[in-house]
Amino acid sequence: MKHTEPRTQRRPKAARFSIRRATFEDAAAILECLALAFAPFREQYTPEGYRDTTLTAEMLGRRLQTMTLFVAETSSGEVVGTIGGSTDGAEGHIRGMAVRQEWQGRGVADELLRRVEEALQAEDCSHITLDTTQPLQRAIRFYQRHGYHATGKVSDFFGMPLFEYVKHL
Repeated sequence: MKHTEPRTQRRPKAARFSIRRATFEDAAAILECLALAFAPFREQYTPEGYRDTTLTAEMLGRRLQTMTLFVAETSSGEVVGTIGGSTDGAEGHIRGMAVRQEWQGRGVADELLRRVEEALQAEDCSHITLDTTQPLQRAIRFYQRHGYHATGKVSDFFGMPLFEYVKHL
């Protein structure tokens, strides 16, 4: 019987992307990223909840003025992920995290989260909160792996339960 070495699977080259602060010029790309990332969940959201999650141009404009937003961008300039954060005293809050489906599992979400957490921590936050919905089970597991835990607070999000998570810094 001939002995052969087990076949090793070649891993694809690491995806190349960088994280930077978002600008108003990124608005259309951010809206597209949000729309593509949340499209698989559209039927599980109320129409109002989906619109608030994927945003309108006006809503995004307000966020760009009041929050720190980051984008993950490929070397060709394509926006493949986004996240935002704001502070209110000792509390930081994350909102609007999205990664295009074909870029999920490539470290984009990890880097976006790291960057927004660093920015919020630089504002002297002692803890960071975020809210999520039941359909986003993969996101919930991601946040839990990164030290977030459910607070038990559940609020109404346009007719859907909205679950709060917190991470103490």
